[in-house]
Parts: sequence; structure tokens; C-alpha cells
Amino acid sequence: MTEMVHGAMPAHLGEPVLSRWWRTVDRWTISSVLLLFGMGILLALASSPPLATRNDLPPFYYFERQVFFGSVALAAMFVVSMMSPATVRRWSVLGFVACFAALLMLPFIGTDFGKGAVRWISLGFASVQPSEFMKPCLAVFAAWMLAAGQELNGPPGRILSFGVTLAVVFLLVLQPDFGQASLILFGWGVMYFVSGAPMAIILALAASVVLGGFFAYNNSEHFARRIDGFLNPEIDARSQLGYATSAIQEGGLFGMGVGEGQVKWQLPDAHTDFIIAVAAEEYGFVLVAFIIALYATICLRALSRLSRERDPFIRLAGTGLVATFSVQAMINMGVAVRLLPAKGMTLPFVSYGGSSLVAMGVMMGMLLALTRSRPQGEIGDILLTRGR
Repeated sequence: MTEMVHGAMPAHLGEPVLSRWWRTVDRWTISSVLLLFGMGILLALASSPPLATRNDLPPFYYFERQVFFGSVALAAMFVVSMMSPATVRRWSVLGFVACFAALLMLPFIGTDFGKGAVRWISLGFASVQPSEFMKPCLAVFAAWMLAAGQELNGPPGRILSFGVTLAVVFLLVLQPDFGQASLILFGWGVMYFVSGAPMAIILALAASVVLGGFFAYNNSEHFARRIDGFLNPEIDARSQLGYATSAIQEGGLFGMGVGEGQVKWQLPDAHTDFIIAVAAEEYGFVLVAFIIALYATICLRALSRLSRERDPFIRLAGTGLVATFSVQAMINMGVAVRLLPAKGMTLPFVSYGGSSLVAMGVMMGMLLALTRSRPQGEIGDILLTRGR
């Protein structure tokens, strides 16, 4: 509790690993993640039994799997958060190579599970979505190249990181997975902006994204169908968006009551893409506002700590991770209230999904590791010294 009020205390030399970790890690962020996971378990109890019934499975099949994968995700978060920034960077490079190889192999060994996009590798007992693990690994890998490019006689980090990011985006578009491709490109763009990119280049990249959207709209029926559905002023009451919109409206301020919601019986993706509609219908705007506040806490705490960081790599990698995490949450909730086109993204730590949960655990572990307090002067101290 002391750290929450006064900030993290500096670690002492020779201190045990767990004690040093506890002193330096951001406990507000850990508390927010645990609360989000608790909300996910609560909502899984409400949303997953109807799907299990439709699929002739035990009533709590999906709930039990969410508890299992969520536990793995939390364990991964705590383990990764104890790593040093250098260790995070090394493992991220290896993870990037593995995920890139998996994306290359998807057209040959991947499956679409009847959803029209080859995004998963089936292992029999479970499936893995490589793009979920690519997001944190690419953010750290690209940040490493951007930071190296700022060094004297360093490599052309901006060009290299942009080329790598474009290669990943291209592989995701082939699936097709425009949502994850856009999210990865956005995360890189934020890091590129923070690294000191000229505004003219940022605007040129934004224009390129718009042109890419026009190209995708004219050449992808899957992409065009989602955009047309979003732009249509009338919502089909029997569509997923129609059911979700109705559920949110019915929920009101305090909701219809635990177990009283109907949208979980109507939506096939109520436990994943539209989990926030279940929350709004049964618990009302109060719970939704609480969930939004938890995401805001994670984002603001991370950015606050990163703004005082001296190491360019840590600043850039942490910014890319928190931007990707926060925008994914925003996209999921934005789709549910029809502020954004349908993307098929999960709500971090709340939605059901093995790959998503574990990958988010790894991502949050990286962010916690990078934002731990270290015995160093803050960047503001350097700027004040230079100004004298």
C-alpha cells in the first residue's frame, strides 16, 4: 500500500529476488490485471454455459478452460515481470523468430475453424494463434531496432523496424486478419512517433494506411462486408451487432441482474468478441465503467513511469506494449457499441481465449518488467543538468 501512495522504493543490493521485485514492480498495474481477470471469470460464468449447451459440452467447459488458461497467463506475467530489460529483449527476439516462422507456415498447416480466416495452428487438445504472441514480441523487437538506430554509427533502425513490421502485416493480411494487422501497425507507429519521427512522415504513413484501406475494400469481400455493415445506418436486429446493441440498451445503469441477460443465448461470440455486451446487460453501465477504469489505470500508470525512464529502448518498448494493449481493449468495446467496424478482437484478460489470455499475460509481464523502478536518475534530471 505504501508504494501505491508514495511510489516504488529503490531496491537494495543483495536483496532477495522476490523482495526486490515486490519493491520495484508497479502494484497498481498488478492489482488492475487481477481485477480484470476476476471480471473475466465472473462473466465467463454468465456467458459460456449457453455456448457449451449448443455444442453438447459440459455446462462449465469453457469456464474451466478460461480458468486454466488464465492461470497460465498470470503465471507467465509474474515470471516475465521478474526479468531484466535485457532478458526481455533477448526472449522477445527469439519469440519473434518463432512467431514469424509460424505465420509463414499457417497457409500450409493452419486451420480456420470454419471462420473463413486461417489464423490458428491446431494441436489437437488446443489451438495456437501465432499473431497473438507476435504482438508483444514485435513491439519489443522493433523498439530494440529503433533504439539502436539512435546510437552513434548505429544501424538504420527505423527502416529495418518498418520493413519487419510491414512483413508481419503482409502475412496477417493474407489470412486475412486486418484487425491484428492494423493493431500491430498502430503500435509501431506510436513507437516511431515517440522515437522522434518527423510529422511529415507520420502523415505520409497515415495516408498510406488510408490508401491500403481503400485497396482492401475493393479487393477483399470479407473486409468490404464488415465496412458496409458498419456504415449502414440501420442495424439488423438479428445480427451480432443488433443483439449486442439491444443488450447494452437493456442493461441500463445497474443491469438486469445476474443470470437474467438474454444476449448470451443469441450471440455465438458472447464469451469473446462481445463479452462487454454481457457485462452491460447483466451488471449495467456501473461494471462497464469499472472495467474501463481498470484499463485506464494500467495505461496511465505505465505511461507515467515510462515518461521518467532514461533508456530509449525501455521507453519505446514500453510505449509500444501499452499502446497495443490499450487500443485492443478500446477496439473490442468500440465494436460492441458500433463505434468501430467489427474486428474480431478479444477484450484483454476478460474475453475467453487461450492464445489471447496467455499472450496478454506475457505482454503485461514485459510491461511490468520494463516499468520496474531501477536505481537511476530520471530523464528529467538529465534535461535539467543540460540546461545549466
